Amino acid sequence: MIRTRIVLSSEQDDLIFPKGEKITNNNFVGNAWLTGLVSGDSTYSAVGSVTFEPGGRTNWHLHPAGQIILATGGVGYYQEKGSLKRILQKGDVVKCPPNIPHWHGASPNQEFIQIAITGRQNGPTEWLQAVTDEEYLK
Repeated sequence: MIRTRIVLSSEQDDLIFPKGEKITNNNFVGNAWLTGLVSGDSTYSAVGSVTFEPGGRTNWHLHPAGQIILATGGVGYYQEKGSLKRILQKGDVVKCPPNIPHWHGASPNQEFIQIAITGRQNGPTEWLQAVTDEEYLK
């Protein structure tokens, strides 16, 4: 019998940044890890590398100053409220407009790694409800 094995990029030597610390707050469904690259303050953007396990995702949320997502590995999803879900792969770039509820995370069968660049000058991220399995799989 042939067995399929999913190889996570965290098992490979080609990571750009370390996987980081496991995120332990309630703003995510499933597991995710964060490596902070640039700390945010009231003037500058925060920059971090986020690794989502397969099926892992953020809750719905918005950024008063917007966000840019750079896909660096795996397969992920991005969706704005009221729009269709987009599939993200290495090299894709997403510009999240200010104050638009959205979520992002990994596909069901593969992890997803992203660099998130989040503007802080207009206030902190506003976290909303969890993305349901029905929303995620739609």
